[in-house]
Amino acid sequence: MVSPQSITLRIMHTDDLAAVCAIEKQVQYAPWSEKLFAEGLERHRCMVAINQQQQIVGFSIVQFIVDEAHLLNIAVEPTQQKQGIGKVLLDDVLVNSQQKKASTIFLEVRESNQRAIQLYQAAGFNEIGLRKNYYPTANGKENAVIMALMIF
Repeated sequence: MVSPQSITLRIMHTDDLAAVCAIEKQVQYAPWSEKLFAEGLERHRCMVAINQQQQIVGFSIVQFIVDEAHLLNIAVEPTQQKQGIGKVLLDDVLVNSQQKKASTIFLEVRESNQRAIQLYQAAGFNEIGLRKNYYPTANGKENAVIMALMIF
């Protein structure tokens, strides 16, 4: 388990896009393009997680709309998973959403991604719906679980 102190979070820069895309390609069947990430830099809160070796090991992207936060993407490099990096990134999303006075945080997660669902539930998220056939897979489409966390 990685201690939160051994991970540094900072705003994502254009120079980070190759590393971020490399992580995205490892964890997503239909990864975001570099162009989509680049556009996100201008519109959303994009953070990277950096380990003690100064390597990017994860990222998060949050969109703020009025009083809502939408966690658009969060990922951890596969060899670094199960060490608490996802929790560090998610905790940052929660804190920043509170600072921006968001009343609710929404996200979608693959129905098969039970580890992520457990992480979100541990943070207080609840399932509020299902998007049928939302995510592409090798065999067709997979449902997305819609989750939300009310911030008080």
